[in-house]
Amino acid sequence: MSTWDDDEDDWDDGVAEGSDDLDDEPTVPCPYCRRPIHEDAQRCPYCEQYISEEDRPTEPKPWWLVAGVVVCLLLVVWWILA
Repeated sequence: MSTWDDDEDDWDDGVAEGSDDLDDEPTVPCPYCRRPIHEDAQRCPYCEQYISEEDRPTEPKPWWLVAGVVVCLLLVVWWILA
């Protein structure tokens, strides 16, 4: 229970000093930097690497690949219509 302690002019939130709620959660070592991270983390907060490939965002296709496909399609359409 949270209370206001008039004697110390402090806010008492019911948590002992020095205790972290994060210490209770399971941790595993990061596969890249070996620092402890939360078991359910998608990304390491230290080295910022994604833990699994499923969590990694997809990268856009290179511009030259998209331009090559468009040019090939235009050539096919031109060949059919000519």
